[in-house]
Amino acid sequence: MPVINAFKTAHQLTDVTVVADAGMISEANQVALNAAALSFILGTRIPFLPDVVREWRDKHPNEAVPDGLVLTQPSPATSSEKARGIPDRVIYYQFRHDRARRTLRGIDEQVRKAQRAAEGHAPVKRNRYIQLSGATKSVNRTLEAKTRALAGWKGYTTNLTTASQAFVIDAYHQLWHIEKAFRMSKHDLQARPIYHHLRDSIEAHLSIVVAAMAVSHYIEHQTGWSIKKFVRTARRYRTVKIRAGNQTLTAADPLTDDLRAALIKIRADGAH
Repeated sequence: MPVINAFKTAHQLTDVTVVADAGMISEANQVALNAAALSFILGTRIPFLPDVVREWRDKHPNEAVPDGLVLTQPSPATSSEKARGIPDRVIYYQFRHDRARRTLRGIDEQVRKAQRAAEGHAPVKRNRYIQLSGATKSVNRTLEAKTRALAGWKGYTTNLTTASQAFVIDAYHQLWHIEKAFRMSKHDLQARPIYHHLRDSIEAHLSIVVAAMAVSHYIEHQTGWSIKKFVRTARRYRTVKIRAGNQTLTAADPLTDDLRAALIKIRADGAH
C-alpha cells in the first residue's frame, strides 16, 4: 500500500485499479485496497467446483464446455464482512480448452508417477496424488477426480461490480507484460545478482537497468520484435574504418530489408 499510494501521489492519480495474481487474494489485502478507495482485479484460487459451474453442468449434462465460456457469480458482502471493510465483489469463471489440455497433461504425468510409487517401482517423492495409510501407498483417486473437474477453469475476483466480463479478464491477462519485464530485468539486463554495498552504487545499477528496460520496451513496441530478436539480428552489423596510408575507408555490410525497416520504425518519431 505505501508503494501504491506513493505512485498515486507522484503521478497525481485518483482512479487506480490494482491487478494481481492469486497470492494477493487475502482478506486483509482486499480490506486495505477498499479502505484506500482502490478497485482491484485479482486471480482467484478454486479449491472446489464453484456453484455456477456445477449449475451449468447440471443444466448441460454430457455436454462439452464451450471454449471461452464465462460464468458470473455475484458475491455481495455480508453484514459481518461489511463491518470488516470487505466490499461487494463479483467473480467471473472462465473456461479455456488450451488451459484444460495443459492442466490435464500435468495431472496425467503426476498420476503416472504416483501409480509407479504406489506399486513400488519408484521412490515416494513429493506428489500430491500419493495417499499414505500407514505403510500402504495408493493413488488418491478422489483428489484426481476433483482436480480433473476443475481443469480449464480460472477465476477472477473484482470489486468493479459494474465492469464487463471482457474488461476484467483482459485486464488480468495483461499481467504477462509485468512478468516478462521481471524476467527481462533479472536475466537479460542482469538486475540481479548485484554485488554492490553502497546505496549510490545500488541505485546507479538499478537506474541503468530500468533505463535499459525502457529502451527495450520502446524498441519492441516500435518494431513488433522481441528485444532478443532485435539484438540477435542487429549485433552482426558493424561499421569498420580501415586506414590505408593517408586514406580512411569505411566498410559495412548492407542491412537486410527487415532490419532496415525496423530501424526506420525506431526513428519514426525522431528518436535516435
